Amino acid sequence: MSSHPHIVLPWAVRRTCLPLLTLQCVDCPSGRATTGNGRFRVNANGKLLDVWLLVNCLSCDRTSKLTVHDRVPVRSLPADLLAGYTANSPALVADTLLAPSIARRNRYALDWDGCWELHAPPVPEDPWPLQITVTFDDPVPIRPERLIAHGLGISRKEVARRVKIDIPLNRKTTLDFSFVLVWSVH
Repeated sequence: MSSHPHIVLPWAVRRTCLPLLTLQCVDCPSGRATTGNGRFRVNANGKLLDVWLLVNCLSCDRTSKLTVHDRVPVRSLPADLLAGYTANSPALVADTLLAPSIARRNRYALDWDGCWELHAPPVPEDPWPLQITVTFDDPVPIRPERLIAHGLGISRKEVARRVKIDIPLNRKTTLDFSFVLVWSVH
């Protein structure tokens, strides 16, 4: 048997819903919020605009604002982007929430538990070895060993024995990667 994989299987990690935010509420001890129905607030002050993404505390339902744009000239925003904000575009809500720069600016993290799924075709019995490529449609941070164990229905210990990979198995990643699955390693 050659050392090169005979077949390449694509796996994809996809978002099933928007993740919750880990964000401290100003009214209660809760540290979790949601975008709910996904709404923006756009405020014009002369020729300057403020744009916020509204989020709600999961415990007390208090609405808070995440700064998207702060005192930007009206003409600096493309017309289609401004229209998306005023129409509360669901795609724009998702893009804004998932933007690392917005998360850093507003000091929140994303809680992806229960918000993603793995799309993977069945693994054929033969030929071995088998190469699997994993792509992320959204930046879901996950440990490769957990994802591979879930996708193949094997233990993490077995993943360590049967998988050849160039990235750490136990460190979370949001980047596409590939691995080779071998029948057994002795």
